[in-house]
Amino acid sequence: MLPKFEYYSPTSLSEALELLEKYGEDAKIIAGGTDLLVSMRDRILKPKHLIDIKKIPELRRIEYKEGVGLTIGAAVTFKDILEYPNVEKKYRVLWEAIRTIGDMILRNRATLVGNICNASPAADSAPALLILDARVRIINKNDGVREVPLERFFVGVKKTILKPTEIVKEVFVPEPPSNCYGKYVKIMRVQSEDLAVVGVAGLAYRDRGELIVRLAYSSVAPTPIRVKEVEEVFKKKNMSMDEKIEEAVKISSEKVSPISDVRGSAEYRLNLVKVATRRLLKELVEVI
Repeated sequence: MLPKFEYYSPTSLSEALELLEKYGEDAKIIAGGTDLLVSMRDRILKPKHLIDIKKIPELRRIEYKEGVGLTIGAAVTFKDILEYPNVEKKYRVLWEAIRTIGDMILRNRATLVGNICNASPAADSAPALLILDARVRIINKNDGVREVPLERFFVGVKKTILKPTEIVKEVFVPEPPSNCYGKYVKIMRVQSEDLAVVGVAGLAYRDRGELIVRLAYSSVAPTPIRVKEVEEVFKKKNMSMDEKIEEAVKISSEKVSPISDVRGSAEYRLNLVKVATRRLLKELVEVI
């Protein structure tokens, strides 16, 4: 049984922002609801007002522009993204990450923006978005749109920089580097439909002959994280590739801070970070 609430279904962004301005912290935005309704059922959240944004046309927008990037509106579902032309080819690491989330029924309702706004450390879409330099476009009634890098959006477990009167309008993912190769590795307790014990996203490409490597993680820190220190390792000239990989593994294992929970101990997670990072890096450098 859900707690009692008032339900609103605005058909314009301005109407939704007016409602948020009116009800503030007593209101919650709902799109897919796959996280929010569970939290309400468990009495973790008890909003007095739910503002459903699915009927707002501009938030249903998904658009790719060659050489510019991919725009994903707040009400765009994972299914929409998986089926949209160019995502699998251009943004393979994101496409792979989304495919690991829940099952087909959940992906029919759940949204990418909802996944990052829920701000779970285990959010599968986040590591892929982090290494793709995604940016979050936030809007409120009075100040218009502000754009922030995704890595600044998360501030703690289930916490973001969003104010009570703000909505994430869309996520923008820039055109990826040409000839890049990306991969998402998700380690779970079971074969499918489970949260990650550890998730690792990697992206590699060459810029004027120099190898560039990016890594980001889920389920190993209070927020999804990108380990930028690894990127400097692969620019070094006085190390072999095997030495660079081992140094990157060492740095990543020092930057994460896993906890013990029902899915695995902190020690187990730390070992998985090392194993998954090493295997992923070897695959990335071999392909590139």
